Amino acid sequence: MSATAENPPATATATAIAPTSSSTTPPVEERVRARVITDDPLYRTIPVALRYAPAEPLAVRIVFPADLSPEGTDNEWVFPLALLEAGLQAPTGTGDVRVWPCGRVQAVVEFHSPEGVAVIQFDIAALRRFLRRTYAPVAVTRRA
Repeated sequence: MSATAENPPATATATAIAPTSSSTTPPVEERVRARVITDDPLYRTIPVALRYAPAEPLAVRIVFPADLSPEGTDNEWVFPLALLEAGLQAPTGTGDVRVWPCGRVQAVVEFHSPEGVAVIQFDIAALRRFLRRTYAPVAVTRRA
């Protein structure tokens, strides 16, 4: 159940990321805990890997453990890094992946596939920490 999301709409504070040599820059991986949101009042916490590869400077990967997949394999979603970044500020996404802030300390990432929809809640601090680590290996500039 892999998917590629559409690019988020451009904003006045878009981030430009200049590619660098991937041979000298290591990939970034952040292991976090996330909550699966369902109709049940109790939520299930799952381990999630957030991944960034300098060879693909505009993409981010979210990998769910194999035990959540009907196929018994890791479930990896690839979508624009800018979508994750923008979704921490305001609702964004129109394709397979949508992101929005949920209060001051949570963010929701919604994954759409032919099998259904998964709604996962993350701590914004963990997502911001991951994003900061992705900026370290590349030059980042802000435009007004």
